[in-house]
Amino acid sequence: MATSYPELNYGNGAKWIKNLTQSRLSNFLGGHFADVNLSSKMFVHRLDGPGVVDLQVWSAPGLTKPLFAEAMRQKFRPAKKEESFGPSCTNHWWKVKMTIPSSWKEYERVQLEFDPGCEAMIFSTDGVPLQGITGGYGGDRRVEHIIPRGAILRGTYEVVIESSCNGMFGVPWNGDTIAPPDMNRYFKLASADLVVPNQEAWRLMWDFSALRELVDSLPGNSALQNKALVTANAIMNAFTTGDDENIKQMRAIAEDVFGKGWEAKGPGIYDEGARKAQVIGISYCHIDTAWLWPYAVTQQKTARSWSTQIDLMGRYPEHRFACSQAQQFKWLEQQYPPLFEKLKHKVASGQFHLIGGAWIENDGNLPSGEALVRQFLYGQRYFQSRFGKRCETAWLPDSFGLTAAYPQLIRDSGMKYFFTQKLSWNNINVFPHTTFNWVGIDGTQVLCHMTPVDTYTAQANVGEVNKAISNHKNLESNDTALLVFGNGDGGGGALPKMLENLRRIRAVTNNHRELPPVSMGSTVEQFFEDIERDSKGGRSLPVWRGELYLEFHRGTYTSHGSIKKGNRKCEILLRDVERVATLATTYQPASSDYVYPKKSIDECWEKVLLNQFHDVLPGSAIGMVYDDAERLYSEVRHDCQKMLDQAFEVLLTTPSTACGDSVLGGRPSGFLALNLTPFSRQEVVEVPLSGDGDLPSFPTVIQRSLDGKRGYALIEYEKDSICNRETSMHDECLPASVESVSSNHFILQTPVIKMTVCEGRITSIYDLVLGLELIEEGQTGGLVIFEDRPNYWDAWDVEIHHLETRTPLAFSSFRVVAQGPLRATIEAHVKYGRSDIKVMISMDGTPATRQYDLRPLIRFDAEVDWHEKHKFLKFELPLSINNTVATYECQFGFVQRPTYKNTTLDAAKFEVCGHKYADFSEFGYGVAILSESKYGFACEGNVLRISLLRAATAPDADQDQGLHEFSWAVMPHAGSFLESDVPRAAYLFNSPLHVRAIPQGVAAVESFVREFPFSLHGARNIFLETVKRGEDDDFESPAAKKTVILRLYEAFGGHGHTELRISRNVHVVAAYTTNLLEDTKAELTLSCDIRGGGASKLDLEFRGFEVKTVKLVLADAEGTLATNSNFDPVPAVIGRSGSRESWVVVSDDASE
Repeated sequence: MATSYPELNYGNGAKWIKNLTQSRLSNFLGGHFADVNLSSKMFVHRLDGPGVVDLQVWSAPGLTKPLFAEAMRQKFRPAKKEESFGPSCTNHWWKVKMTIPSSWKEYERVQLEFDPGCEAMIFSTDGVPLQGITGGYGGDRRVEHIIPRGAILRGTYEVVIESSCNGMFGVPWNGDTIAPPDMNRYFKLASADLVVPNQEAWRLMWDFSALRELVDSLPGNSALQNKALVTANAIMNAFTTGDDENIKQMRAIAEDVFGKGWEAKGPGIYDEGARKAQVIGISYCHIDTAWLWPYAVTQQKTARSWSTQIDLMGRYPEHRFACSQAQQFKWLEQQYPPLFEKLKHKVASGQFHLIGGAWIENDGNLPSGEALVRQFLYGQRYFQSRFGKRCETAWLPDSFGLTAAYPQLIRDSGMKYFFTQKLSWNNINVFPHTTFNWVGIDGTQVLCHMTPVDTYTAQANVGEVNKAISNHKNLESNDTALLVFGNGDGGGGALPKMLENLRRIRAVTNNHRELPPVSMGSTVEQFFEDIERDSKGGRSLPVWRGELYLEFHRGTYTSHGSIKKGNRKCEILLRDVERVATLATTYQPASSDYVYPKKSIDECWEKVLLNQFHDVLPGSAIGMVYDDAERLYSEVRHDCQKMLDQAFEVLLTTPSTACGDSVLGGRPSGFLALNLTPFSRQEVVEVPLSGDGDLPSFPTVIQRSLDGKRGYALIEYEKDSICNRETSMHDECLPASVESVSSNHFILQTPVIKMTVCEGRITSIYDLVLGLELIEEGQTGGLVIFEDRPNYWDAWDVEIHHLETRTPLAFSSFRVVAQGPLRATIEAHVKYGRSDIKVMISMDGTPATRQYDLRPLIRFDAEVDWHEKHKFLKFELPLSINNTVATYECQFGFVQRPTYKNTTLDAAKFEVCGHKYADFSEFGYGVAILSESKYGFACEGNVLRISLLRAATAPDADQDQGLHEFSWAVMPHAGSFLESDVPRAAYLFNSPLHVRAIPQGVAAVESFVREFPFSLHGARNIFLETVKRGEDDDFESPAAKKTVILRLYEAFGGHGHTELRISRNVHVVAAYTTNLLEDTKAELTLSCDIRGGGASKLDLEFRGFEVKTVKLVLADAEGTLATNSNFDPVPAVIGRSGSRESWVVVSDDASE
């Protein structure tokens, strides 16, 4: 057999030094050899200056953000390259006129290169956004604009450009991303050039970059890795002149890895090779709705990013772009209507995908249950109204942990799939799953995928595609992964190089098996549908039950306390507005022209939902964001109070006004207090006394404060009662008193509870009925302060080592304010550093709720002038209670978390989120801490804590500095948590009475409605959370059908049966259960309630923590108060005779 193998060999052989060859690859692009390597061949021509690129500019005044039409009306001046523009966050408009040499017609592409060093957007001359610009030289650089072929042939082209003086990540003052902004930064126009790119050189660059990624990213000493290195090395050896022929030769060498003729196949490359791809590429552009920039900048970022992605779709047919956050769509619709129309066409064509189903990508811990419902309700309805479709996949990739209430809410909003990835940031334990069934507190599941690439801003490189499988934790159940790629956080989205790279990666996998195949062109839903099918409906997937707790960013439960307070107060205000407005439209007289204020309610909700964005509500944004957020909360409070006033005008026959500072000057005859909760309650209320000591006509003042400025009355409400019944001290009352043993030793007590404050600390809380001391022997409770210096993420993180720096604070001065019998109060002060802390500690002669054997609350009302840095203020109680778990309220229920540190999973939960209560109980007894605006809690062993204030300095240098007013309460209770009334007490603690001032000369006040027409009976564990009008009602037509929506939930984690009784004065013709979007699920059977004199009722069954939405269809507009012959109004008379009156503190702002 003939052979070509020679007999003799005098050569050295082909042995190589692999690491040196691999290191050599860095010299082919850029760097020290940029003037002689491929980088020197990237452009054929470059021209600039007058006559080629003529520039004019207009700078908008201050921080204003004029839109296109307004900008075009201004006077522009000549401008040139190298000019600087600023300061930070200002906006500058450019008119750019280009003259293109006729000789350039022969080239494949001509571009405008415009680099202002900051973000910008290019418009057509008639105002259509064309694409975004990202200046500078980072990995997100995008400064090229392709000039249309027609303009090249014509020889002229004009565009308008808006440049904004901020980078993709704001303007941090020292270059550190999370540093506070430098508001005096200027940006230079580095280029405004006409260029002819060498397209083949750019393609060779993408070839070489993909080869180098294969070399650097593939593990071990694989054949493909070595082949890629050999090929890349051969390309470098072949580089000579860099002319067209030489570049063609080098590109041919690259085909040894990518395959012959691969590029000509274009997007068809994804149709070859493996029938099933393991990695599904989805382009995404995460735009933080506010973070290191305010909302106004996000509006620009949205238009820049989305116009760019739409532009890319024309060049890359396989490009599919997924986008969430209805709020950003609405901004685009309002401010950039031509772009919005283009977007609608791309949605219809299937290239622009709607995901998330929510108003914004909200925080996953802090919003109330009803707020999470509204995120989906407003989001899904917006998408349906604008695009004719709803989202099928919930999407929260960047939220700082996720409540266990979510699966039920996601499913009931028309979605069953969920994508997230933030738990990859855990700083203690690695989350054990990639694709799994996430089961919530009620047992509902969603199909969840956490991309094993561990990012939602992937760069679409070989390492990430490989990681999608190598880091996949559930390959035994499912072997597919989502590659979510595109620049994000500050927007931008996919770059051409990413889409080019993915084509090359797929070409490689069509010929080699050492890299998982990647596909493009699918939707997120198709990805999940494949998993659902392959896993037999999820049955072969693992299950994770409970919350998705992020072991990171735990400080966000407390940072920016004023924002947390604004959120809680506005959520509750809106709940009350909807209830009262629903009653007003249900009972309004025929003579009334009152209309349910749906538009105003929607506007308020949208503002609250916007502020729940996952970098706003958590407190992790710059100060400018909180200026905006505080303004929005102020607008919501103002508008809600106005809506309450309008509704009360319908429900009350006598004029009244909301109480505020003006009450004292107006000398009202009395006060009317309205209870908008469904619960019975007994309240000690404070009313202001005039300077001459005159008492109001009602309520009856039983006790005065020691300074004579405040009077105290006792008010009671029966279950579902709106108007109060004034009462005097009686057997059910628990007279409160305060004993001053010495200047720093006080005892507050009632017949059932006694609390001792000695030397500035709480030394005893003693249950007099059971003879039980609640404070651990030898320990004290009270305020404590910790050093708070996280490892990096200042506003976000509190680290476990902060617990090693505990310093107890002792009150240094006291004053008795009220001595009982209705209220006993001491005022306590402590000065720490540069801060002053004043706390009013009170005990009332009433129980926390009307449950028979309940104890009173021990209430703490704090006023803190806070001027610390990197300190953490908390309140703690070391309790003589032993249990392995503590209970914390979450949305529509509660979660229990460990109090020990047996494992790192346990230890990681050293700071956790709770809503209105945290409870630590054992058999027979427990203690809860109730919160009206705080969300951070902990239970370490037997020490129960609530977090009050932090003091980070980045990204907001002045976070939490200044005056704070907030309250919390300690609630001792007999029995374990499940035997207690803690959820109801917390509900009431967060639901102040609405106090109305009654003008002089009015002896009695009449109300058309004595009690709520919707009443629950038979199960104390079922709560009525929401009463509102139906979303699809016609609010402008008096004769239109009315529907009422009721949202109920089971609060204790067990089954429940309740009767929903509907007043005989509310004529219901049909009732249905619906989903959260108010789509009908099933019709309910209405039956007559023989106890209600013609009232109707519904029987409702609940599983543990179930949320149920009920829609009632009312008869018609004729069934109103004035015309309904069956309605026998007996007005509630509020005054001295059978009076129903008053409230809680009538002080600075009674709308709270």
